[in-house]
Amino acid sequence: MEKYEKIKVVGRGAFGIVHLCRRRSDGGLVILKEIPVEQMSRDERLAAQNECQVLKLLNHPNIIEYYENFLEDKALMIAMEYAPGGTLADYIQKRCNSLLDEDTILHFFVQILLALYHVHNKLILHRDLKTQNILLDKHQMIVKIGDFGISKILVSKSKAYTVVGTPCYISPELCEGKPYNQKSDIWALGCVLYELASLKRAFEAANLPALVLKIMSGTFAPISDRYSSELRQLILNMLNLDPSKRPQLNEIMALPICIGPLLNLYTDIGNVKMRRIEKPLSAVQTGPQGRNTGRVPISRSRGKEPSQLEETCPRSDHMTKNVFFCSDGSGKLHSLPLSCVYTWGSGIAAPLRLPMLNTEVLQVSLGRTQKMGVTKSGRLITWEAPLVGSPEASLPGVVDQMQPHFISRFLEGQSGVTIKSVSCGDLFTACMTDRGIIMTFGSGSNGCLGHGNFNDVTQPKIVEALLGYELVQVSCGASHVLAVTNEREVFAWGRGENGRLGLGSQDTHNCPQQVCLPTQFEPQRVLCGVDCSMIVSAGNSIVACGSNRFNKLGLDKITSGEEPCPSNQVDEVHCFTAVQSAPLTEEKVVYLDIGTAHSVAVTENGQCITFGSNQHGQMGRSSRRGSRVPYPVPGLRGVTMAACGDAFTLAITSDGEAYTWGKGARGRLGRKEEDSGVPKAVQLDESHPFTVTSVACCHGNSLLAVKPFLDEAVPR
Repeated sequence: MEKYEKIKVVGRGAFGIVHLCRRRSDGGLVILKEIPVEQMSRDERLAAQNECQVLKLLNHPNIIEYYENFLEDKALMIAMEYAPGGTLADYIQKRCNSLLDEDTILHFFVQILLALYHVHNKLILHRDLKTQNILLDKHQMIVKIGDFGISKILVSKSKAYTVVGTPCYISPELCEGKPYNQKSDIWALGCVLYELASLKRAFEAANLPALVLKIMSGTFAPISDRYSSELRQLILNMLNLDPSKRPQLNEIMALPICIGPLLNLYTDIGNVKMRRIEKPLSAVQTGPQGRNTGRVPISRSRGKEPSQLEETCPRSDHMTKNVFFCSDGSGKLHSLPLSCVYTWGSGIAAPLRLPMLNTEVLQVSLGRTQKMGVTKSGRLITWEAPLVGSPEASLPGVVDQMQPHFISRFLEGQSGVTIKSVSCGDLFTACMTDRGIIMTFGSGSNGCLGHGNFNDVTQPKIVEALLGYELVQVSCGASHVLAVTNEREVFAWGRGENGRLGLGSQDTHNCPQQVCLPTQFEPQRVLCGVDCSMIVSAGNSIVACGSNRFNKLGLDKITSGEEPCPSNQVDEVHCFTAVQSAPLTEEKVVYLDIGTAHSVAVTENGQCITFGSNQHGQMGRSSRRGSRVPYPVPGLRGVTMAACGDAFTLAITSDGEAYTWGKGARGRLGRKEEDSGVPKAVQLDESHPFTVTSVACCHGNSLLAVKPFLDEAVPR
């Protein structure tokens, strides 16, 4: 407490005392919330810890600012911003039935709207939004939301099922015992707006049962007709008994009644806030004759270092600042994108560069119908071939168009979410956010989406059963999913045939189930195949389950490189079992992938090992002799990553070369060639040195992301 001087007690809550203090360093006033933790229950301590976690995540001018927390005399002290204007409840009470004008109501409302939008974008639920928790500045013009003591971070291990918050503001679905969600916060926001317009609460009663009945009926006194029909309709929409019919926050912001007040927040007569409007470098400039020059004046960036140039530009995937320029030795600069993505297979015989939307793709994944990537800014990008019969599908007079024109677009439905990785299955996709939350979408058959049903989902939806865990990696097979947490727990769901889920049975599960693993095994990476799964531990040991057809999981007991006797051959296992085939048991495996009938492993020393079926030469053997023994592919050195398709293999070396071998029909190998048991290089359309950042194979297709070396490149 040496940094603060207590002035007076300004409040007492259920968990502690609120002090007004003066900061000794600059004399500024702050609020210190004192929460005694020694006598508190575990739930009360978690609530106090939760408030600190929530406040750290939030940074918005309409939210009480968090400064720090510390322990003092066995009490948790939370230092936060002081709002001297009192609460909005006090402000309303002092009106003495003198109604506010509509402009004032909307001025307060849009600030609360922006604050709650920021909260929801951080995947946080407030759960106790009310006029008593909305504070004002000294001029009573700026609104600040406070009291996040029972807010819900959606990554925490408990679910938002408990009835929390002030009874007058709880939603009908909470009264029915349903889980709390964003729409419940919107109900509370509707109650606040009603209170601003009527100076009284929408729902009040003498006791709790009567209050619940009133809320469940959705009846409240009408708003004065002095207010516009738009305002009254907005209140009705927000207080709709059906949560699905309540508007989203971004929909409310787009209403004509809110646009004006939102703009006014940034413009005050006599005091215009200087808000620099950033323009992409690709913005078209207007010449002296009103003519588009199509370039950016050099004088704007003259004398600035590259880092300064980046700071003046918004970080957006749509900007051409993601295009660099390199010199060819002649002094001329040539455009150089930060990354390129190539695809081949399914009739595309040579690597085809996909459109990039001026963005950098860090990771790619393939499904039966999906081609997807994750950009540096955390967005999902997808590449789609035009539908048959569409104008883009073919050109007039062309009989066989072998190089289709793919269309790229950013996936919708991930506002405020940063995607870290993506994995594609057959007709469905799973993506993981930077906060360890898994979202799935696509076909719900086999329960692959993990939402507890078999319904299809068109937009990314959170797998709610895993909200209590921080996920670090997810993998999709054709019809099942595995995910691993930061606490080394593994969950599986989807189709269970062949025992691919590792749950000891062949049952299908539409909700994540925790997998039982061997003692002392610490999972680090999970991998799903068509009908099987593998897990690599922190110590690089491997376990597998599902179909071991052709020994594609390495479960046969092989020690000397000779064919295993029938008693040592394994056809199928329903629980995760240790891999027993040498050299997989002897080498440190750093990269692994499973195809339809074979698998590939990359060792620490850059060796490529294949195991499984060699029907089309996908093992890298020139002969088609079948063998259950893992095979080190000769002639390949310095391999860094590899991937398997249905009957072919792709390997990447440290110098950026891509090699393929196996079945060659329909362009699987990236060149016009039939089956080949010998690895050969794939020719990419790159004139500058590059490195491969991500590869993916599925069925007969490949997807590969490359990034050029920028040693000679300069940003524009």
